[in-house]
Amino acid sequence: MSLELPVDVTDNLEARILGGLDEEQRHVASTLTGPMSVLAGAGTGKTRAITHRIAYGVHSGVYKPQQVLAVTFTARAAAEMRTRLRDLGVGGVQARTFHAAALRQLQYFWPHAVGGPLPGLLDHKAQVIAESARRLRLTTDRAAIRDLAAEIEWAKVSMLTPDTYLKAAAGRVEPAGFDLTTISRLFQAYEDVKTDRNIIDFEDVLLITVGILQEDAKVAATVRDQYRHFVVDEYQDVSPLQQRLLDLWLGPRDELCVVGDASQTIYSFTGATSRHLLDFTKRFPEAEVVKLVRDYRSTPQVVNLANSLLAARTKQPRRGNDPWPAPLELIAQRPTGPEPSFTECADDEAEAAQVAGRIRTLLNEGVAASQIAVLYRTNGQSEAYEQALASADIGYQLRGGERFFRRKEVRDAMLQLRAGARAAGTDPVPQLVRDILANLGYTAQAPQSGGAVRERWESLAALVALADELDKARGSAAGGVFTLQDLVTELEERAAAQHAPTVQGVTLASLHSAKGLEWDAVFLVGLSEGLMPISFADTDDAVDEERRLLYVGITRAREHLALSWSLARTPGGRANRKPSRFLDGLRPQSSSSVQNRAGAKPSRRKQAAPAVCRVCGTLLSSGAERKVGRCQNCPPTYEESTFDALRQWRKDTALEASVPAFVVFTDATLVAIAEARPQSMQELSRLAGVGPAKLERYGEDVLRILSAN
Repeated sequence: MSLELPVDVTDNLEARILGGLDEEQRHVASTLTGPMSVLAGAGTGKTRAITHRIAYGVHSGVYKPQQVLAVTFTARAAAEMRTRLRDLGVGGVQARTFHAAALRQLQYFWPHAVGGPLPGLLDHKAQVIAESARRLRLTTDRAAIRDLAAEIEWAKVSMLTPDTYLKAAAGRVEPAGFDLTTISRLFQAYEDVKTDRNIIDFEDVLLITVGILQEDAKVAATVRDQYRHFVVDEYQDVSPLQQRLLDLWLGPRDELCVVGDASQTIYSFTGATSRHLLDFTKRFPEAEVVKLVRDYRSTPQVVNLANSLLAARTKQPRRGNDPWPAPLELIAQRPTGPEPSFTECADDEAEAAQVAGRIRTLLNEGVAASQIAVLYRTNGQSEAYEQALASADIGYQLRGGERFFRRKEVRDAMLQLRAGARAAGTDPVPQLVRDILANLGYTAQAPQSGGAVRERWESLAALVALADELDKARGSAAGGVFTLQDLVTELEERAAAQHAPTVQGVTLASLHSAKGLEWDAVFLVGLSEGLMPISFADTDDAVDEERRLLYVGITRAREHLALSWSLARTPGGRANRKPSRFLDGLRPQSSSSVQNRAGAKPSRRKQAAPAVCRVCGTLLSSGAERKVGRCQNCPPTYEESTFDALRQWRKDTALEASVPAFVVFTDATLVAIAEARPQSMQELSRLAGVGPAKLERYGEDVLRILSAN
């Protein structure tokens, strides 16, 4: 039910807290008591709705901030929630991950409930699992240890012990090729090693906290007195163990708001299940259910594709005779945009090259590199895109690589900012930050060079951009003063939560790690059978989860969306790949070129021809050679005067546009133009490296030069 407040108070709060919300978001934010289930589709503003709900509750006096616990699944998401609440004038609310909240309670209650010092926390399981395997005389390698660690994590979040694992795991795929009895013995050995070393792992943090709350009524009462209102984000990803902990926090009360989307359940391999979200009203029959379906993130074209993908999902029974839950059908709120593209490529290298080329076009059109992402199913796919982007001199960052706050230049910057804060008064933060970071190499303009120099500048530029953003949100635009000390405090909190600011550079990431993020342009690559769905998805449930994973990838895009796949792994290799079954009914059924074909396969002769030198017949080994159709050992066939004229034109054009020459055309493309001597725009468009944007921008100039030389 909605809270009734005095008219003057309500009007003021509605203007400040509820004013910018749509009808459904407003209902979520103004309903402050009782159980609530918010079914929120991708891009529908769920975080906005629940943070405004907490802020409305605190400002209205219904909530005490210290009695609210907001739980989410990543430290970054928790930090983002705290930032939004702070921007809404709410401090003191605990926004944490399940593990962080449990660890905090465990550290506090351990001396009373257990006694003695808390055991050490194990960061990574690999060494302990390796020792456990040696005790059992099992032979393992790195890949096997990784799989065994994942299996043990699944068992523990499913609240299984070594004794109960064997029965519960019946029918599961045997990890690392070991039978389930061996896994059970390894599980026990793993627990024994931890006991010998006096250490606990992250799952133990939850398990021990659950045990203390179950067995010690005083501790449970203390926790329940501390936290009166609970909000759980990404509720579709809750594991049985996390749900048990939430039940113990909640006790007999019903002050719980959960937010989630069953169509974005992509972590079942970790024990996550959407069952708790889907069955919420069975536990709380009086719960309000609100659906957020207005998509503010993506264009109608992207939203329509996402809806169509889910509409075609399997109709197999979900549990027993229950049907699959009907997916939320999103309603786009943004203006129309470009249609998603579907591109078929000859091989992985060609796919990476065409993605790099299209990214270059987007950059030339003004799309920021930080607003572009390449998403793939497995981390092993990243190498081809790293090479293609590096060859095109396009900066990139690997999500999951070196953490931002561990970079040397960032650590140095924080030391300088901390020292500056001690002497600074209330001078404008943006200029102070620029002056301080200038001593570390920051400049207003990005360096022309790449590599380490560019990466260092991008880190410093991200700090400057964050200072500008926070000053606007909490300082000048908000009618207050945002000081350098405020910035330092914010950075320290973000460093603790690994909540990094945006770094300039194209993001390369797996589909799983892209959850919760969004970009202006998204390239979904490697969409062939065996990768999407992945080859080991051999059940209806597993295939449906792969479909949901692709849905998550599609809904990361705001405006530009490109889907691609290749027919062979290597240049000249056998074209035995097929487009993903998920693209059936979504992609165009025919096209005239190998690069854009989505229906029939091209002939073997057409695929192989570009990979062979047209002069000597040697197999071409690099992207540059394939672009010109000639190996580097064969002499060029262009007229020197023609090539010189094209090169001079490129130089003049680049100077006029203040861009590097290769942005206009690469050397390889220029050679291809000079050798092919196209006579029309159509012939020019067939050359590799001459996309639609460059054809429109430079085509007439190129043809004019060719006709004059």
